[in-house]
Amino acid sequence: MRKFMVVLDDSRECLNAMRFAAMRAANTQGGVTILSIIPPEDFNHWIGVGDIMREEQRERIEAHFEVFAKWMRDKQGINPELVIREGEVVAEIIAQISEDPNVGVLVLGASADRGGPGPLVSQLSRGAGSLPIPITIVPGDLSKDRLEMIT
Repeated sequence: MRKFMVVLDDSRECLNAMRFAAMRAANTQGGVTILSIIPPEDFNHWIGVGDIMREEQRERIEAHFEVFAKWMRDKQGINPELVIREGEVVAEIIAQISEDPNVGVLVLGASADRGGPGPLVSQLSRGAGSLPIPITIVPGDLSKDRLEMIT
């Protein structure tokens, strides 16, 4: 089964990327992998404090995931999987793609702000020619109706 991988973060554009991935998966009998990455700089504290912070971060990610997963199950009939990795964001995205041969498309949300599409889209699109899968970049201000028509 081909899976659409989408990155879960705190950005507003993440929402449209989630919607797009779920709708495309539902329309193509695919799956969705939701990847969340905990950057290493979040835990440069004493070992005990860092462990507590890491666990709190994981709990927050899982709660955030459940909101998207419920919508995907209820509205699209998709049961997404959650993958949490720790490390540098771009390196972990590439590692997950390499480790899961069923991931067929990386879906990213682009910021609608005038400051550019966002750091993740900028970094990954520069190296898109060497990625083993295509990237779909979903505009952050695309309406739900337009998303449904596209997918």
